[in-house]
Amino acid sequence: MEYHWVLFPVVLQFLFRPGSTKPVISPDGSQIAVQLNGNLVLRCHGDSPVRWFREERPSRILRDEQRDHQLSTINMTKAKPQDQGKYICMEESSGEKSSIYVYVTDPVNAFRKSMIPDIMAGAGDIATIPCLATDPRMVDLHLETCDGQQLPTGMRYSASTETGISMLNVQPTYKGCYVCVGFLKEKMARSMEYKLNVRLVPDAPPRISLQEHNRVLLTQGQRLTLSCSTSNVNSEIKINWLPPHGVKASVQQSSQLFTEPVLHKRTATLQIEAVTTQDSGSYYCNAENYRGTSTERVWVDVYSKGFMNLTHVDNRTWRVREGESLSLRVDMEAYPKPHVFSWSYNRKNLTNTTDHVITTHSQAHSYQSQLKLVRLKVSESGVYTFLASNGDASIHLTFEVHVLSKPAIVSHEGPVDGQVRCVAEGYPPPQITWYYCDQPHARCSNLLNATQEEEDVVTVTMTNPPFGKGAVESRLNITKNNYPTLECVASAEGEIVYTLFSISERTVPHELFTPLLIGFTAAAAILCLILFVLIYKYIQKPKYQIQWKVIEGIHGNNYVYIDPTQLPYDHQWEFPRDRLRFGKTLGSGAFGKVVEATAYGMSKADTVMTVAVKMLKPSAHATEKEALMSELKVLSYLGNHINIVNLLGACTVGGPTLVITEYCCFGDLLNFLRRKRDCFCCSRLGDDTYYRNVLLHPDSGDGRNGYMTMRPLVLGVQSTEKRSLPKGVGSNTDSDVFSEVLQEDGLALDTEDLLSFSYQVAKGMDFLASKNCIHRDLAARNILLTQGRVAKICDFGLARDITTDSNYVVKGNARLPVKWMSPESIFECVYTFESDVWSYGILLWEIFSLGSSPYPGIPVDAKFYKMIKEGYRMESPEFAPSEMYEIMQSCWDADPSRRPSFGKIVEKVEQQISDSTKHIYLNFSSRLPVVTALREEPFSHSSRRNSGSGHITPTQPLLSSDDVFLEEEAPRQPRA
Repeated sequence: MEYHWVLFPVVLQFLFRPGSTKPVISPDGSQIAVQLNGNLVLRCHGDSPVRWFREERPSRILRDEQRDHQLSTINMTKAKPQDQGKYICMEESSGEKSSIYVYVTDPVNAFRKSMIPDIMAGAGDIATIPCLATDPRMVDLHLETCDGQQLPTGMRYSASTETGISMLNVQPTYKGCYVCVGFLKEKMARSMEYKLNVRLVPDAPPRISLQEHNRVLLTQGQRLTLSCSTSNVNSEIKINWLPPHGVKASVQQSSQLFTEPVLHKRTATLQIEAVTTQDSGSYYCNAENYRGTSTERVWVDVYSKGFMNLTHVDNRTWRVREGESLSLRVDMEAYPKPHVFSWSYNRKNLTNTTDHVITTHSQAHSYQSQLKLVRLKVSESGVYTFLASNGDASIHLTFEVHVLSKPAIVSHEGPVDGQVRCVAEGYPPPQITWYYCDQPHARCSNLLNATQEEEDVVTVTMTNPPFGKGAVESRLNITKNNYPTLECVASAEGEIVYTLFSISERTVPHELFTPLLIGFTAAAAILCLILFVLIYKYIQKPKYQIQWKVIEGIHGNNYVYIDPTQLPYDHQWEFPRDRLRFGKTLGSGAFGKVVEATAYGMSKADTVMTVAVKMLKPSAHATEKEALMSELKVLSYLGNHINIVNLLGACTVGGPTLVITEYCCFGDLLNFLRRKRDCFCCSRLGDDTYYRNVLLHPDSGDGRNGYMTMRPLVLGVQSTEKRSLPKGVGSNTDSDVFSEVLQEDGLALDTEDLLSFSYQVAKGMDFLASKNCIHRDLAARNILLTQGRVAKICDFGLARDITTDSNYVVKGNARLPVKWMSPESIFECVYTFESDVWSYGILLWEIFSLGSSPYPGIPVDAKFYKMIKEGYRMESPEFAPSEMYEIMQSCWDADPSRRPSFGKIVEKVEQQISDSTKHIYLNFSSRLPVVTALREEPFSHSSRRNSGSGHITPTQPLLSSDDVFLEEEAPRQPRA
């Protein structure tokens, strides 16, 4: 009685616990600890009868459990280590569960001893080491090897004091001895040693291979043999045949073991010595391994005797025009295999010739025979017969082939005895019609006033065979004075032929080719031939095209380019022709040239600067003129950047088009590198070097006493005398501007210079990419250098004759720089930002090989194209740091999507260059105004417009009175 009063408050607590549908366990909490040999009472109450069970043994009834309606109690006395674990209370009616984990603390053993020291796990599975902590206060539970070595590479595991340590995705390399280590009360505790063995297991259900097709055909009495096999990484594999119900068959199994790699192969062979029609049906091959079961089906058809069935037959009657080809095809299903296949024509067997080709194809029990008649002639009209037989059955098919021939007038006579006669033949037999008219020697049927003669006409069919040509004769009784010209017209199947009769003469004086006509025709043919040769040479003549393309939109892998002719041209770029004084020619091509010139008043009326002027040759055509204008529009659209050759002005009115750009005094990068090979210093700059100012600006506001970062001068190389730039013509109102220029030929070349060139070109290409512009011909020959070794990207275009340049190879109808082109550009004619990245990688190779030609010693031929397709890449050039060669390799990735963008390349190269080089570049970027000049009226404007967008760009850098120009020579006074 006292026991019930003690339980009453507990029951009330359970009954009035709000918002709970799961069984309620007392004491509360997810875990509880009891001392070894201590006592513990667990109570569980639910809305219906409940019961306790252990997680690892759910079906086993607990010995200490006492159940009383909705209450179940476990009285644990003298708790033992095996009492530790998760206890689950389940409501039997709803299946709702609650659980609590019981720790049996042992002051001697921090981990519960396990009866299973050896653990077996399959590869790819989860292996659990049952090192259960006896105290919930254990922390930092982790796994170590027994000998203290490092854990296997790639091992991942999860640790829990309740379940132990579980290794995820076990690999064969995990095999070994392990211990669990944790800290209890700041003392390290180690578990017993566990040995892990890993066995290979398959990663998927078995794959079955059938020796036969999915369908087997037999005749009664034949032997049936079906074989299927599978393989597995271990011996735990089963395979067997399941025949249709009631079919008696023997099944034999065999095994093979392969050692490298380890592979167990099992084969099951089903046999029936003499099949009957009752043995038809589905036969299943079943295979089972660690991952599951697979099944393959073979359908067996047993026939009382062999058969042949048509599955497809072409039209049996054909009408084909003479000269066309025809294929006759027969499809069938047969068993056993036919031993006779033959085609015959008019009962004569055919064999393979150039006029008729017989082909036979088979797959399983399906057969196809085809007769191809090549360029049929009228004489090949007739009956074609196909015959096939397998001994039990046969197929006999006939095809009628009618060859349509054009009508032909084979005879025409008259007028004789008051009659004219016309004989025509063809298939089908032609129809003859008579026309007469007044005009002599004219086709009457083409005249509006022609008359068809239907009276006094007698038409007789002379021959009309079922195959081949038929002949028709037509006679017309005439009166000589009735009609001067008669026309006999023979027509069939839309084809027409005619002949003319002149009634006033005995014979028809209708000659097509008179001597005069023959001479005229010959002369016309010669003129046409000459015209064709001239047109061909004009087409083959190279056309000047601007290489740079501006993208308007991207649709998948297709780029839509802006038509440069549609871009607007801002006439604010106009510069007076009379203010240009031309000097030497810098470059010349097939279409034009680039000339050095002096511009007077480019930024202000009293300034003088050296510029480069692009112009066409007098022989240029309209297409070249339009291309040069397009180049001008594209340059104005792009805007300005220190690392591209910028537009300064243009002359488009009052004479030929002139494009005025920056003048780069040191020429192209390729020849610059080759000139500097003998004085190249293959090292980064050290402390034992002389330094000189590259650019001096008195108004510097960077806190460096008005001096820019010095450029190192390699020991042993004398510098040239410094030379101050003269002031412009007229007076300057601002502070004087001067610059110290180092002569290029006096300076050596080092690795830092090569990195600087690489960095500057990447910056320029990043700028072009930001403007959606693709270069398409990026190479060292298209990079120009100016003072301070500033690199500028350009498009030589008309200034280079690609017909004499060995770098441009004939491919199709164009000359292309194949060794600089990406695989997708070579083989698919696709030009993208990524193809420019590939070309940039080739440019890096040129730079760090000091101007060597790419792919040295390899000519551009079929072998070269094959090497590129197969992934051949150049080795690192002699002077390239390993980091730069890694950039080259990333640029040459076969997958364009994995190539870095120019922005990423800038970041990578920037990590290689020194801080001083970065500072030099920043100073040049901010202080060298490599943009179009701002001119005073009548040629000055407050700003330049971006002709691509059509709006004012106030942030565009402009030349002013204190701008700095680095010139090779003093400015010349304008002529009076």
